[in-house]
Amino acid sequence: MDKVITIFLLSIFGMGHGFSQEITEMIPWRKDHRLKWSDFRGKVPPDAVPAATTASGISYKYSANLIHHEVELDFEVNAYFYPEESWYKPEVCDEFILAHEQLHFDISELFARRMRQRLNQTTFSENVKQEVRDIYREILKDLEDLQDRYDWETNFSRNREAQLRWNRQIAEALDKYPPQ
Repeated sequence: MDKVITIFLLSIFGMGHGFSQEITEMIPWRKDHRLKWSDFRGKVPPDAVPAATTASGISYKYSANLIHHEVELDFEVNAYFYPEESWYKPEVCDEFILAHEQLHFDISELFARRMRQRLNQTTFSENVKQEVRDIYREILKDLEDLQDRYDWETNFSRNREAQLRWNRQIAEALDKYPPQ
């Protein structure tokens, strides 16, 4: 018996604040598009400590065809930036901080690429829905851990030497994974 499953999920990684609005706009990650401060259109929370917050995340959708116990998976995985959930304090932000925020978005793209690779390399069973969900959860946990480590090691962009090291590391990591 043939079976087709279609799923769409969205994960948002926000740097330390909850999402109060419905997401109405998403900017897909593109190598030739760098974030601008004008992309950050969310309201700064009154008690916010950070200079800026980047809301980015990974979405995926797939369809699976199960034919004679063999699963064929067709999928799409993307990294997005959410302008209405991202904000900055103009009085304290500069281009160096913007580059720090861009790297958060780049890290989301790195994990979107890692998920694509995992999906391409996995042989799925009839339990494809749970298997894809498990891969997604693992990717999200690793994404969140790396985002936290990035902020900690760079001291939220204040450690310029560490920031430059992270810039190189993420650029090299992106080069290791094909974009799509």
